[in-house]
Amino acid sequence: MGNKIIRALVFIFAFAIVGYAIVQYGVLSARNAGLVSFKLQKPDFHLTPWVYVLYVHIVTAMLALAIGPFQIFLKQSHARRRKHRLLGYVYIISVSVSGIVSLYLSFFATGGWIAGLGFFGLDVLWVAATWIALRKIIVKNVQAHKAWMLRSYALTFAAVMLRIWLGPLVLIFGDFEAGYRVVAWLCWIPNLIVIEAVIRTRIYKISSSATSI
Repeated sequence: MGNKIIRALVFIFAFAIVGYAIVQYGVLSARNAGLVSFKLQKPDFHLTPWVYVLYVHIVTAMLALAIGPFQIFLKQSHARRRKHRLLGYVYIISVSVSGIVSLYLSFFATGGWIAGLGFFGLDVLWVAATWIALRKIIVKNVQAHKAWMLRSYALTFAAVMLRIWLGPLVLIFGDFEAGYRVVAWLCWIPNLIVIEAVIRTRIYKISSSATSI
């Protein structure tokens, strides 16, 4: 029951953020988004070309966020293998593009170099984990592939956790920029810690089962 609840929550939160992004940046205007409107208050900030890079990041990151749960949680079968492989390639391309353009965005992060460094670290690890996962499946190491894909999606899920943490942090610090400096790290480091614990637990169960046979 616990696993089903976790899976349901991951789907709900992932698609809630995807829906928010579509409405905010597709139907409405990027200028009205909280982060963008905050940046526009600064006289030295130039909306272009930054906003175009932001759109590329959002589209590709939301695509990865939406694909991830289907790849991780749905049971594999012979019938689904081709679809899984195809979605996997789309996920890898989406993460790669989003991660690379996000390196540019990190240099202009709200909160200065502290936030920028947090996002830069996230982007590098995100792309690296995803490509390691690809490498593992190419050499047919399925268990390692699954572990690295879990790490990759934990970093993809930073898009969700950023929005969950940001509001409370802004209230705690009483300042948007201060909260953003913290969330630049908090949105992904706990994700990695939790998913690493999950991976280690799975490895332990597998090794225990093999030993008992």
